[in-house]
Amino acid sequence: MTDLAASLGETALKYFRNGYGYSCAQTVLLTMAGHWKIKNELIPRVASCFGGGMGMCGSVCGAVSGGLMAIGIKCGTDEPFDKSMEKSTRAYELGGTFYRRFEKQNGSVMCRELTGLDLTDAEQQKKAWDVFQKKCTGYVKNAVEILASLNLDKV
Repeated sequence: MTDLAASLGETALKYFRNGYGYSCAQTVLLTMAGHWKIKNELIPRVASCFGGGMGMCGSVCGAVSGGLMAIGIKCGTDEPFDKSMEKSTRAYELGGTFYRRFEKQNGSVMCRELTGLDLTDAEQQKKAWDVFQKKCTGYVKNAVEILASLNLDKV
């Protein structure tokens, strides 16, 4: 692991658990946007509904969603695909690489599989905070470390 990856991992943990309390998706997006010095009033608001696997439904992990959003703000385009095919294709490639690495390293990209919780169940939601602190800190840290390994600073 590089020094950059380790540093970003520690920054992410601060956003996620050390007094800030952002969701997994917000944390990954905030960490990377801060690293790239990208400021926008929509960060972290745009990531608000992606925690807990898309609105607490247990679908795609919020750390993955936040990572994909981060790739989009760094490498994406403001133009339609047909006018920006090369740049759009590069963003898709980076997004796919990030997704596959996260899945390989963690065994899944699905929140319900990673946490072992059905977040649509009120009783299981009561357990969520402890699980998020025990398990999801690692997923958040891993997501930003993977992003650092993609050398997006050079894009």
